[in-house]
Parts: sequence; C-alpha cells; structure tokens
Amino acid sequence: MALLDLVLPRRCGVCGRVGASLCGACLARLVRSVPPWCERCGAPGPWPVRRCAECAGRRLAFASARAALVYDDGARSLVASWKERGRRDLAAVAAGLVVESVPPPAVDVVTFVPGDRDRQLARGHMPAHALAEELSAAWSIPLGALLRRRPGIDRQRGLPRVARRRNVAQAFTPRVSSPARVCLVDDVYTTGSTVTACASALRRAGACTVEVVCLARAVR
Repeated sequence: MALLDLVLPRRCGVCGRVGASLCGACLARLVRSVPPWCERCGAPGPWPVRRCAECAGRRLAFASARAALVYDDGARSLVASWKERGRRDLAAVAAGLVVESVPPPAVDVVTFVPGDRDRQLARGHMPAHALAEELSAAWSIPLGALLRRRPGIDRQRGLPRVARRRNVAQAFTPRVSSPARVCLVDDVYTTGSTVTACASALRRAGACTVEVVCLARAVR
C-alpha cells in the first residue's frame, strides 16, 4: 500500500467508503445508457428514433452524442466528487466507464469542452480535459486542444433550457484549424447547448463531423 493511501485513504466517489475510487456496490448501481436511444442526441427511450422530442426541430451542430451513464443520483455524486472535490483519480474511472459503453469513434482527433479559467484554478484541474486525455490514450486517437472559451460566461447550472442555449451560443472560439472528424468530450450532457456551441465553433474551423462523447447524460 502506498504511503499516501495510509495518510489519505482512497474513498469511493459515490458513497465515500474507504477502499477503491469507485466501490463495487456503487459501480453496480450506476445506470448505463443503453439502446434503444435517439440516433442523433443519444437520449434513451422506449424505441429507436432518428430524432427524439428533445432534439427534434433543433439545429444541432454535432452528428451524434453518446454517454456511458444516465445522470441519476449515483452518477451525480460521482461527478460532484470528480469536479467539485478535486478527485483527479476519478478521471480514469470515468474513462473506464465510457470505454466500456461507447465504441471508439472514427475520428482524427479527440478534443474537449474548455472549462472556465476561474473554476479551473479553484478546482485545480479541468475534468473534461482529463477525460479526453484518458480516452485519447485508451482509443489511440491523438488529443488536441482545438477550442478556447471566452471569459465572462455565466455558469450553466440552474439556468432554464432557453437561457442555457443563449448563454453559450457564442462562448467558444477555435484555437486552430480543425481536422475533418472530431470527437468532442464533455463530462455531462444536460441540454446539449454547450456541445452544440462547441461543435459549431469546430465546424467554423474546418470540422465536417463532430461526434460527442460524455460520461453521463441527463434524461427527461
């Protein structure tokens, strides 16, 4: 056992039990996102559809979105430990869950939704970036920082759906020219507003296809 584990024992990111970063009991209770789902946005449903009620009529800049987990109480606790409590070890756990559920995308590069600089400094890490790094290594696909986030954007949490879309519509700009096929990684897909804004910026930079991959997805 490492000395650090004796001084600061590792705890489950969901229940807090000492032992593993994610204990077996909590791992078993996490709800996987499985088909049937919406072909476009990945929302689980009673039958497969090309466009579900959630994304029908919307202009989505990404080709498809997939997630490993349904964003229920267990997944919410895991994400909160990872993002808000500085649990960097959970990036590898999150990547393992994604790799288990989502096939490697046929893309040229893996990139990520850039986080707010102030929140990154407060947390000491950027979860979406860390997840993208892990997935890049697991899938043997190059990693690239293709986007930057404009300063002064309000937090998405707590905003109504329409306000979320308006808030991030112009929040992201390209850093460099984009390869044709891109996998865009984020931690949680809530309304799709953030990944749509990022995918739009990637397409302006040259991307033809953007595939979105997230750890968890909110289901309505």
